[in-house]
Amino acid sequence: MSESHPTIGIGALARRAGCQPETVRYYEHIGLLHEASRTEGGQRRYGEEAVRRLTFIRHARDFGFSVEAVRELLAMSDRPDMCCDEVDALAKHHLEEVESRLQRLAALRDELQRMLGECAGGKVESCRIIEVLSDHRLCDSDTAHGGAHDLGEPPAARRS
Repeated sequence: MSESHPTIGIGALARRAGCQPETVRYYEHIGLLHEASRTEGGQRRYGEEAVRRLTFIRHARDFGFSVEAVRELLAMSDRPDMCCDEVDALAKHHLEEVESRLQRLAALRDELQRMLGECAGGKVESCRIIEVLSDHRLCDSDTAHGGAHDLGEPPAARRS
């Protein structure tokens, strides 16, 4: 989709949205940002709509929405006359996921505090933390950590 008056380059767009040019390229590559027009020399040029869209994407990602959820939100925002029930449903679902993560984080915090409280110092050979990490049965709860790795997307998947 070509914008009228595309005047800013990728660096300026990235600065205005608070991200890096690589992030702009990534969002363009996966189709969240419309493909930029190009100068004769091949440089990307963007207009104010790209600034607005990239700012929206960044803000939604800061709120923890997945790339697919952002894609859906963008599609809905492109249809301003549509009822916002679907937007509400998507946001409510995301809130439920956040609440679940918070519960798992609280349990993880509690388990870590318990492990630290049981550590008497001394040598690693008798370290309670090492013992608990080596034997899941010593944890207070199976849900205590449910996989902290499961609390969000891996860093490589969560681009700015």
